[in-house]
Order: sequence, then structure tokens, then C-alpha cells
Amino acid sequence: MSNPHVIRHQRHDSADRPFIVIWESTRACPLACLHCRAEAVPNRDPRELDTPAAQDLLRQIAAFGRPAPLFVITGGDPFQRPDLTELISYGNEVGVRVAVSPSGTPTLTADRLKEIHAAGAAGLSLSLDASTPELHDGFRGVDGVYRWTLDAWDTARELGLKVQINTTVARHNLDDLAEIVRLVADHGAMLWSAFFLVPTGRARSLGLLTPSEVEDVLNFVYDVGLTVPAKTTEAHHFRRVALQRQILADTGDDHVRTLGLGPLYLELRERARELGLLEAARRVRRPPLDVNAGRGFVFVSHTGSVHPSGFLPLDAGNVRTTPLTEIYRTSELFTGLRDPDRLGGRCGSCEFRRVCGGSRSRAYGLTRDPYAEEPWCGYRPGSFPHQRELTALLNADAPPPAPTPAPASPPPAPVPVPAPAYDPHGEQQGAP
Repeated sequence: MSNPHVIRHQRHDSADRPFIVIWESTRACPLACLHCRAEAVPNRDPRELDTPAAQDLLRQIAAFGRPAPLFVITGGDPFQRPDLTELISYGNEVGVRVAVSPSGTPTLTADRLKEIHAAGAAGLSLSLDASTPELHDGFRGVDGVYRWTLDAWDTARELGLKVQINTTVARHNLDDLAEIVRLVADHGAMLWSAFFLVPTGRARSLGLLTPSEVEDVLNFVYDVGLTVPAKTTEAHHFRRVALQRQILADTGDDHVRTLGLGPLYLELRERARELGLLEAARRVRRPPLDVNAGRGFVFVSHTGSVHPSGFLPLDAGNVRTTPLTEIYRTSELFTGLRDPDRLGGRCGSCEFRRVCGGSRSRAYGLTRDPYAEEPWCGYRPGSFPHQRELTALLNADAPPPAPTPAPASPPPAPVPVPAPAYDPHGEQQGAP
């Protein structure tokens, strides 16, 4: 088999510590994005974590141990917080890598980017939802967002900041995805993330994709993975697709016929070919990381409430009263979501459930049951024709056994963190 490690697993036991912590630092934002999870508003909420409370949150993250989880400050628009650079610097002092996920607004200036770079930001993620100003600005609700985003992108790259580009996959841009990838390839990015909508916040009013359309887009994302490093957000069955495509490449089977891909995939693949996106520029694909809501991922709201995802509005506690380490490791919600045997419907009987698990956020958004089957997955358990090869690949790709927990010890003393590479391979749910 050409590449037995198709899925990357977290280096640490996901029951002990998350890979990534997203903090919704504020809901204040001048944009009016059609899909906004936070239903952002123009003004800051007086209940937000203030500077001392945010610094305490950073210490709680450091208490998970070294290396600490990646900490992403998002919103709303984090540039609405005057203490943003102070918090980035403090994170470095206590041993926490801090990345920033701002909105494309007039606050996204070269001077602001220089400030967060000087403060020690590990990287930046930006949203690009179309290849043209008309489509992107229409989706974001404000004229000029497209230009601000591209200018900030180029400036960040010139400063040496690692840049991740997030694209919301929705009806408005299904035919534009190849052009977006071309922009990512031209401007350069550490990672392109295709985010699949979850029906929360304003996104409830947007048209939903069908499972077959999702399957087509996931396979397109796989195709362009040798041109740009690509991942998905809230489409955990991309890990299934990666495993299937690896096996089909090894067996020489036609993936279009075997997987039953449809006209959307064929159109995207043809457009990608026309744009030169199928001419491999990278030697290896970026394997998707096995992270899911509550399993390597945690979201902290602007008021300090803790959720398995920014799109899964079930409350497991608050960092003002309970340490984040305790909430993540012991709350019934988080421990339950880490148990694949609790999954229902097709997810519960699926041979891919331990490396996929489906979007718990979308399951909850459409059924009010976080353990329900993934509504945007059309796979029928057991239908993949190469089950023996799949079993061998899953066994070869299994994570190592979790290490025996070390005796409890006090949090490590603050240690400055050298400028690390920003590698937000976790699911950046909650990014604008």
C-alpha cells in the first residue's frame, strides 16, 4: 500500500488534552455575514471575559501541559478588543501558542498585522468565500471585504505570518470553488480549509447541501490536495474519503464509478484541470487530522461558557468557575462525545466511525441530538467494496495506545515560547 498513514492522529491522548482551543473573544463585528454562527453585533458585550479573565483562561490552557493546545482568538472581530496584542504576548509568556482569526474589515490593516506579529502571533486565518468581490462581499454583507482580505493576506505573508484561508462551502460558491483554490495557490497559504455549513445562527436561513453534493465537493478537495494543502471543517467524513481514495488508487479502480460521484464533481474536476490545479505541486498530501467536537477540540464563548464546538451550543461549564482542564476531561458531554459507541443511526454502525464520527454539530443542529447520524453523509455502512483492504489500512493507521497518565502535578512555570510554526490542523470551528 503506497501510503499507510492516510489519517494523522493527535500526539497526545485526546481524552487528556485538546489539540486546539478556540476562544470567541467578542461578538462585536461590523460585518453581517449570511452564515454567522455568532450572530455578531456592532458593539461588545459587557459580559465578555475581561483582560484578567482572558489571562486566566490562557493559564488554564497552559495547565494541560506542554506542548499546550493551540489557542485561536476569534470572534466576531478580535480586533475590536483593545487588549488583543497584550493577550498574544501573555500567551507566549505562559507557554501557549496564539493564532488570530480576524474578520475582513477596515480594522484589518497593515499596522494591526505588524502589531500582532510583533506580539508573537503564531499565525493568521482569513476567510475567502468567493473568487470575485461581487460574490464574496455579497456573502459577507459589506462592500470592500474582498479587497481588505486579499491585502491583509499579502501583507501577512510579507511579514512572515503563516496564513490559513477558510472558505465557507455554500450554494453561492459551489461553481466557484476551483477559482478560489487557484487564488490560494497564487497568493500562497499554509492551509486551505473548506468549511461546510452548520445550521446555527444566521446559517439557518441558507440553503442546505445534499449528501451527494457534499460527497462531490469532498472528493474535489481531495483532488486539489496535491496543489494546495487542504483540509475540511465540519466535514469529518473527509477522513473516510481520504481512506477510500487511497485504497482505490492502490487497486486501480475508477473512483468516480466506485463512489458514485455526480455531475458537480465532474464539473469541479474539469474546471480544476483547466486551471492547472490537478498538476501536482506537492509530493505528498496533507493527511487529515482525527479531531472532532470534544475530541481534541474545545470552544470557549465570549462569556466563558465551554462547548465541544462553536456550532454545538450545549454548555459543559464555565471557565470563570471551573478549570478548563476539568471540564474537558470529566464533563459528561465531552466524555460522551469521545465515545464512538454512543453514535446513533448509520454513524453508529459505520466501519469508519472511529476515524470520522460525523459532524456532531450538524447532527445536533438538524435533530437536536448530538449523537444522531451525520445528516450530510450519504454513505451506507459496509457498502465500500474493498473491506479487507480497508480493515488493513485502518489497523495500520490506528493511533498508538494512550500513555499511562502521569501523577498530577502543578501547572508548569511560565516559559517564553519561541516563534512556533502555526499549524492549525485542528478543526477551526468558530472562525469567522
